[in-house]
Amino acid sequence: MTETGDFYKNLLNNLYDGVYFLDQNKRITFWNKGAERLTGYDGSDVVENGYSEDFLAPVNEEGANLCEKGCPAEKTISDGRIREEEVYFRHKNGHRVPVLIRVSPIRDPGGKIIGAIEIFSDNLSKVELKQHIEALRQQSLLDPLTQIVNRRGIEANLSLRLKEMQRYQWPVGILFIDIDHFKVVNDRYGHDTGDEVLQMVAETLSTNTRSFDLIGRWGGEEFIAIIINVNGQTLNSIAERYRLLVEQSKLVKVTGVISVTVSIGATLSGLDDTVKTIIRRADNLMYRCKTLGRNQVCIDIPSVKQI
Repeated sequence: MTETGDFYKNLLNNLYDGVYFLDQNKRITFWNKGAERLTGYDGSDVVENGYSEDFLAPVNEEGANLCEKGCPAEKTISDGRIREEEVYFRHKNGHRVPVLIRVSPIRDPGGKIIGAIEIFSDNLSKVELKQHIEALRQQSLLDPLTQIVNRRGIEANLSLRLKEMQRYQWPVGILFIDIDHFKVVNDRYGHDTGDEVLQMVAETLSTNTRSFDLIGRWGGEEFIAIIINVNGQTLNSIAERYRLLVEQSKLVKVTGVISVTVSIGATLSGLDDTVKTIIRRADNLMYRCKTLGRNQVCIDIPSVKQI
């Protein structure tokens, strides 16, 4: 590489955002340090293995695979259009991460399209997230395995949210999330792999939770999401997005690829609700999902006395 080429390569590697180049054959020819940090994939492996962007398995909020009819960069190589989309990449560790992608064509001096450049950045505030995690750790409110809020933290946060509901009439939504057939995972692959699955699910849920909401581990393979200032339709949409993103996540092991699904009970707060009653209601709705076949959302808003 020329001195000028080295200069630009170092410049791109110092960017926080992920950057990669595709040639006309949709093969990745450059993968910067930001892309390594955001996806977990080493640059040399990506380039040397001739990956195209579909190895990240980008999906949208509905869980649709964006590469089934041509990945965003592939489309840009074909039509020369600049694109910007919010998608979810699959991290090397299996979980889904929300990213904003921007794709532009690369042209030769004659104007012919010879590839594409894609820049992507995460949709989370890393500084705020680290500060929040450290504060929780100091208060012993963090689950040591998954590094998300534990049962004590969930109860404390929910108690506060219910008081806000009484004072300001801000409705609170609860999602009770349980991994389907988790015992089978432990029995088949062992408890260490089971712990990795719990971490993968927790990471998928936490990285795709709105900054003002909360996701925590209730115990075992159970998680609870506290969704604030929400109506029934939005609560159901958030629950479905969680379900789809977990279903799309995969843990790659020597013994094979492991994926799981979740059943989610969803409900809104009522005037008379306590921490115990609203969680019990969401828990019962989650068990209804189990009896109906799992991997679905059960929501029962009309039966709840609303604010």
